[in-house]
Amino acid sequence: MSLHADRLAQLRTRLAVIGLDGFIVPLTDEHMSEYVGDYAQRLGWLTGFGGSAGSAVVLADRAAIFTDGRYTLQVREQVAADDWDYVGVPQDSLAGWLAVHAPEGGRIGYDPWLHTRTQVQDMADALSARGAILVAVAENPVDAVWTDRPQPSPAPLVVQDDALAGATSAEKRARIADWLVEQRADAVVLSALDSIAWALNIRGADVAHTPVALSYAVVHASGETDLYVAPSKLTDAVRQHLGNAVRLHDRADFDTGLRGFAGKRIVADPERAVAAIAQALEAGGATVLALRDPVVLAKAIKNPVELAGHRAASLRDGAAMVRFLRWVEEECPRGGQTELSAAAQLLACRQATGRLRDTSFATISATGAHGASPHYHVTEESNAPIVSGQLFLIDSGGQYDDGTTDITRVMPIGDPTPEMRDRFTRVLKGHIGLATAVFPDGTLGGHIDALARRPLWEAGLDYAHGTGHGVGAYLSVHEGPQRIAAPNYPGGAAMEPLRAGMLLSNEPGYYKAGEYGIRIENLVLVEPRDIPGADRAMLGFETLTLCPIERTLIDAALLTDAERAWVDAYHAQVAQALGPDLAEDDRAWLHAKCAPL
Repeated sequence: MSLHADRLAQLRTRLAVIGLDGFIVPLTDEHMSEYVGDYAQRLGWLTGFGGSAGSAVVLADRAAIFTDGRYTLQVREQVAADDWDYVGVPQDSLAGWLAVHAPEGGRIGYDPWLHTRTQVQDMADALSARGAILVAVAENPVDAVWTDRPQPSPAPLVVQDDALAGATSAEKRARIADWLVEQRADAVVLSALDSIAWALNIRGADVAHTPVALSYAVVHASGETDLYVAPSKLTDAVRQHLGNAVRLHDRADFDTGLRGFAGKRIVADPERAVAAIAQALEAGGATVLALRDPVVLAKAIKNPVELAGHRAASLRDGAAMVRFLRWVEEECPRGGQTELSAAAQLLACRQATGRLRDTSFATISATGAHGASPHYHVTEESNAPIVSGQLFLIDSGGQYDDGTTDITRVMPIGDPTPEMRDRFTRVLKGHIGLATAVFPDGTLGGHIDALARRPLWEAGLDYAHGTGHGVGAYLSVHEGPQRIAAPNYPGGAAMEPLRAGMLLSNEPGYYKAGEYGIRIENLVLVEPRDIPGADRAMLGFETLTLCPIERTLIDAALLTDAERAWVDAYHAQVAQALGPDLAEDDRAWLHAKCAPL
C-alpha cells in the first residue's frame, strides 16, 4: 500500500470510530487563507496534491478530489487514480457531488473552523436530498491520524514602519471605527490574516510567501482593538507599536472572547470568517451582521506611499529578472540546467538585492510539457532538465518590505517553432489589449476579461484561468476583491468594480498539453484617464512591471502598428529604468532585448 493510500485508510478507520460516514477536507486554514502554514496542509498530507486550491471528500467506499482548470494535469500526476475520483470545478461542485454520492441517511463530518457559513449551508442542503446530515466535529479527524503534524510557526510579529505603510495603525483603526458607526455595529471580527496585518501595521512569517501572523482581531466602534495572538510572538517593539488601545489576548482564548458580546451587533465577513466564528458569536447572544470586512477594499486601494514602495520594488525586481533571463539564455542551451537549478538561480538574483524577505509564492519553473500546467510546482521528483527545443516558463515574485511583485516570462531554449511564435504573439496581443484598455469608472473586472482573450479566440484558442488578480502591499500576492476573470473560470465572475489605486496582474496565456505553456504577466495600476470631451469618468492601466518581453518569440507580422508601438515604447521604458541598476554586460544584453521591433 502506498503512503497516501495508507493515510486514506487510517482516516476511514478514524471516521468509523467516531461514527461518521464521510469527511470533507478543504485546503485552507482557520482564516480562509489561500496559502496556509504547514500545520494546515491537511489536503496535501492526505492526497499528495501540491496545488494551492482544492478540496476533497472521503466516504467509506470512495473519495473525490476537487480542483479547477489550473490543476487538471497536476492533480493527475500527484494523486492516485486508484484511490481518488478527479472532479473539475466549477463545472461540478463538492456539494453537487455529495448530493449524488453521499450514503442515504449518512453522517458527513466537517470542521467548522475550515468552512464559511455559506459553504456549510450548501453542503447541508445537498446532503438533505439524500436524507443525510452534516455534522460539525470538535476535533478534526485528519489531525487525529496525522501523528507527525507540524506545530504552527513560532515566528515573532514585526512592525511594518509607518513610513512604508503610508498611514498609522491608529488612523486605519479610526477609519474602521467610522465605518462601524455608519453600519450601526458595535465591532467587526477581522479573521483574514492580511486584513489584521494591514490594519495594525504588523507583519509575520507564519505562512510561506505571505508576511502574516496567525492571529484574530476585533475592532470596536471606539477604535479600540482586541488582538488574539500567541504571547510568545509579541516582542517589546511590537507591544510599544500597538500601544494601549490594542488589548492583547492569547489566540487560544479567541473562541471564549467571541461569546462575550451578548446584545451586541458584530460584523463577521461571510466570505472570510469561518462558520465557527458566527456560531460562537450567536451562542454568546450577539447579532451577526454578514458584511464584508471593511479592510478588504481599504487595503486594495493603495495610498501614495504604498504605490511609491511598489514602484521601487518593481525596479529592484526587474533588474534581478534581467540578470536571471540573461543567465537562462546563455546557460540553459548548454545543458546541465533543470527546473530546480533555474529556480535557485532566480532566487539568488533576488537575494542579491539585499532587500528580499521571501518569494511571493512558490516559483513556477516549468520547461516543456510542465509549462502546460498553469500552476505547476517543481519537486525533486518532477524536476526536469531544460533542453533545446522547449519553451521555459518562469512565474515568480518577491516579497520586499516596500512591495510585492509577480511576473511571468517565457524564454525559448534554442529556436522556437512557428506555432510557438504564433501562440506567444497572440498572448502578447491580448496582454496589450488589456494594458491599453480605457473603461468607465465602475467597470467590473469581468467586463474587460475578453479583451485579453480575443486574439486567442480568433484562432479557436483559450486559457482556463482568470486574467488578473489583485496584489497586496507587502502582503498577499493574490489579494481581493479586484479580479479580471470570466464567470466560467476559477473563482467565478469578477464582480468588483475597478477603482483607481488598485493593483492587478495582466496575465493571459496559452497551454498546449504535453508540449508547452505560455504566459505573459505584468502588474498594472488602475489610474484615472483624462479623455477630452468625455462625459464620464474614465480609467485605464499603467504598467508597473519592468522587464523585457522575449523578442525572438514575437511574430511582428501579427502585430498591428499600434501594438508594435506599444512593445517598442514599453521596451524603451524598461531599458531606461533598469539600465542604471545593471552591470555593463547585463545592461548591454538588456538594450539588445529592448531594441525596437
